[in-house]
Amino acid sequence: MAGEKALKVYLDLMSQPCRAVLIFLKTNKIPHTVETVALRKAQHKTPEFTKMNPMQKVPVMQHNGFVLTESDAILKYLATNFNVPEHWYPRHPERRAKVDEYTAWHHMNTRLDASRVFIYEVLMPRMTGQPTEPAKLEKALKELEKTLEKLESMFLRRQAFLCGDDITLADLLAICEPLGAGRDVLKDRPRLQCWRSRVQSALKCSFDEAHNVLYRLRDKATAKL
Repeated sequence: MAGEKALKVYLDLMSQPCRAVLIFLKTNKIPHTVETVALRKAQHKTPEFTKMNPMQKVPVMQHNGFVLTESDAILKYLATNFNVPEHWYPRHPERRAKVDEYTAWHHMNTRLDASRVFIYEVLMPRMTGQPTEPAKLEKALKELEKTLEKLESMFLRRQAFLCGDDITLADLLAICEPLGAGRDVLKDRPRLQCWRSRVQSALKCSFDEAHNVLYRLRDKATAKL
């Protein structure tokens, strides 16, 4: 449309929420440009970025002069305002509410517990040159196990995806998490392994493209185990 500004996203692909946003954009072929914000270089704390997002966090979206932060809000905005398949964020009130239920739960459970394992097992050793104290890592892994159990028993149950029979934003947010560390935390959970395969198949090559940086870190961490 005349006068419409291109959608721009500010991302660091070390961040799970950023990967989820990029995967959604690529999978649904939404025209966009990417501005890389390197957290390790503190680029999220520059005056220019802080003016745009005082929270100094990624991802951030700009669209026609509208600025939006928080991956959950960005994904729902994209699903609502662009021509994407309805299954991502269903219009039916009850089906949409189930997606909202998971995304509300996600941030303090799947995301919190999986990211803590990744920080202890990959990031901290890389930054300090020293392995994390085994007791801390073991505790983090136990907390993640509790969350994975809830993913199976509460959300996945007997259905193919977390919120029903087709992929939604809930699956996209969740799938980016458990692959982050130097181990496969789903190796003893065949139900979640099958779910992961279904989600990755639906996302096609956009999943691997968004995870390339993380794969390299994971492989380095695995080589040192």
